[in-house]
Formats: sequence, structure tokens, C-alpha cells
Amino acid sequence: MVNKKFNGGEVSPEKNNLRRRKFGALLYSDPPISDFQEQEDNNDFSSPRNSTASIPSSRLYNATAMSSTTNSSTSSPYMSPWNQPSPFTKSPWIETVHPIEDDDNQYTKLPKYGLIGSLVREEGHIYSLAASGDFLYTGSDSKNIRVWKNLKDFSGFKTNHGLVKAIVVLGDKIFTGHQDGKIRVWRFLGNKRKAYKRVGNLPTTRDYFKKSMNPKNYVEVRRSRNVPWIKHFDAVSCMSVDVDQGLLYSGSWDKTLKVWRISDSKCLESITAHDDAVNSVVVAFDGLVFTGSADGTVKAWRRELVGKNTKHVLVETLLKNEHAITSLAVNPTAAVLYAGSSDGLVNFWEMEKHFMSYGGVLRGHKLAVLCLAVGGNMVLSGSADKSICVWRWEEGGVHICVSVLTGHSGPVKCLAVEKDHEEKAENWGQNWIVYSGSLDKSVKVWRISEHSPSLKELQEQ
Repeated sequence: MVNKKFNGGEVSPEKNNLRRRKFGALLYSDPPISDFQEQEDNNDFSSPRNSTASIPSSRLYNATAMSSTTNSSTSSPYMSPWNQPSPFTKSPWIETVHPIEDDDNQYTKLPKYGLIGSLVREEGHIYSLAASGDFLYTGSDSKNIRVWKNLKDFSGFKTNHGLVKAIVVLGDKIFTGHQDGKIRVWRFLGNKRKAYKRVGNLPTTRDYFKKSMNPKNYVEVRRSRNVPWIKHFDAVSCMSVDVDQGLLYSGSWDKTLKVWRISDSKCLESITAHDDAVNSVVVAFDGLVFTGSADGTVKAWRRELVGKNTKHVLVETLLKNEHAITSLAVNPTAAVLYAGSSDGLVNFWEMEKHFMSYGGVLRGHKLAVLCLAVGGNMVLSGSADKSICVWRWEEGGVHICVSVLTGHSGPVKCLAVEKDHEEKAENWGQNWIVYSGSLDKSVKVWRISEHSPSLKELQEQ
């Protein structure tokens, strides 16, 4: 069960409504779910009706911190760790380029850094997204998964039940976690009109009924209600894939962490991981899996041989906090774990000889951190304050605030990062494409550089 203090109605991106709502209403702002029994529609939809993929005009840029020094210095005291007037007037990320279309209706000139474009389709708040190569998958409270290719509306697939809370992509398979407690599995069929087909559920119908026949497979989830342990009985809030082991991890508001074998869709384990909703799970380095919960804890798990069976055991509880943990992310190269929380902070830990050592905290938001993403040594945090902080990890555990991306008119609910293979970074190192989904019903696309100057350096110029 979700804590009562987190129950709330649907969040409106309107400013007045947002001020009156508590953080719980923001985190758990979903419509009621139906029973397990359902009928679903596998019909594909690919009509571009009511959708746009726009390149930002000068008017759009005026809404961002990268071209509006007035807004960035007055709208929020948290726009940089130094709380100074915006240095973006000197930043190379503010270049505004008006798009020019070629004969193939492709944009031939884009802003080098900063905001590239906005993807909008009138399907509700954006709750989840995943990027894979040229494709971007977005999930909304319309229960649809929209697919974009090269910033264009490409295809989509839908279910009649279950708001889309999480999306992960593995090869030609797409796993979607839903409000109704189901994980649905889809397959990419190629560049055709009906490009995606639903190929199953987790658990499979066969496994679910097989487990249901044995009373020993039932667990008590609340007073006078028992359910088979094989299925989540509340919203699937997060998922993560262990590619090497062929495992899918799913976390739920039912407080459990489930482990699935991808090859045959079998549920291998169900772990009562926390005392409240599991908001985030991430497969990490050194065989570790981390979970974060609304109970304020971050826990580390490892798969080990226990007797004759292999199971996940709790290694350590890294954090006990009075504020809900909303998101986790890892830098696998530097072996760093990040945890965002409802107090607006990002705590981090670094791997040492024996285990994780607390590294410190990143302060850049005035409201709850709702999502995290990592690309190379770049760390991004999206917040209910409508901004995205961009940090760069450096040797010794130092984190430099590189930029604050603004432009959303609602809380930033999800982030994804992909390598940019098109733009040369010159002397600025690797470029990254960042996708941000918001409760303002849009996805914004940004380009950032790994070796760009810090905000402090720009201020001193």
C-alpha cells in the first residue's frame, strides 16, 4: 500500500494548482486502476494527428535559461549553486539558429548546444520515456506508448488499461510497466505501419493460473486479501535490465522487487524489499542492484548462492531518510550511485575496495527531484521545480554544475540520455542528447557536451 500522505488526485501543470498540492500528489498522481481482469486492444495506431515535432524558434528560446538572463536570475534562487545572476549570456549553449528545411523536409541546421526541439502530442502528461538508437518511446496517462524517430512521430502502440509508468528497451523487445500492475511485452517488427506487436505479459497467463492453483503460492497483501506472489498487485513504477544475466527487475508500489528471466518470462523471485512503495530500481556494477523507496531508504542487493538456490540477498541499507527516494541512477564507469529525493537533494555514493562509501550531496533544486539520468560522466536531475540540473563528475568525487536547463512549464517527470553520433564535440569531448518528459505534456530534446565550461567558469569570464 502507498502511504496515505502520498495519496492525491491528478496533477495539473497549471501553476496555481501546483502550488496547492503536496509532493505526494505529484508522485502518485494517477487515475484509479481496474481489477486484474481486463480486455485489451492490440490495435496499432500511427496517425500523426494531434502531434508535433518542432524545432525551437527564437520565441521558444526566450523561455529557456539559455537565452533569457532576466528569467534565469529572478525566477528561482536555485538556478545555480552560487545563486548569482545567470552566466548564460557568455555560454556557447545559447546559440539560436532558425531552422531551414531542405528538399527532404529535414532540418539542416540545428542549435549546436541547448534546446534542439519539442515533441508534443495531445495525449496527457508524460510519465515515462526510453531512448534506443534513433527511437524514442514515450508513455503518458493516455495509456498509449508513442514512438518517435529522428524527432518525428513514427508509430505507437496502446493498451486499454494501465497508465504507462516505466519503459525499458532490450534489442527488439520493449517492456512497459503499468498502473494496473502488469508488465507488457512488445516486439518491433520493422519499419512498417504496424511496427509493433504485443507478444505477452509478465507473468504469462499460463504461469499465473498455474501458480494460482496452489494455496502456498499466495501472500497476504492487505487484510482479507491474498494474491499469487508471481504478480504485482499495485502499479509497476520502475524497471531495469541486467543484460549480462538476462534478467529484468521490476519495482512496484506493492513494496516488492520481482526478478524475471527474460528468455522464458519466468518470475524467479519476489522480494518484499521495502516498507513503502518501490520508486526506483537500477542494475549497477559489481553484481549489485539498488532500490529506492518512498520509505526513505536506499538498499543494495546482490544475487548469491544460498544453499542449492540462487537468490538476491540484502547487502546493505545505504540511506535511511525521512524524505521519499524518488529516483536512482548509476555511473558504471566511475562506479557511482545517485539517489534523488523529495527534499530536492541528490545523494551519491562511490565504490571503494569493499563497498559503497558516501560521497556527498548535490544541491540544485528547490522542489522534489523526480528523475535522474546519467550519460558518461554527466549527471542530470529533473525536478518538480520544472528545471533540469546538469552536473559533471570529476576525479575525486567532485561534481561541477555545468548548466541548468529550463523551458518546461510543468514538473520534469522523466529523463533519458543517448550518445550524440551526429555532432562533433570539437574540444568539448563527447556530446549527449537528452530527452526530458514533463507533466506539461511535452518532451524536450537537448544537446549537452561533456567537457563544457562550468557555470562558475562562465561567471568569471
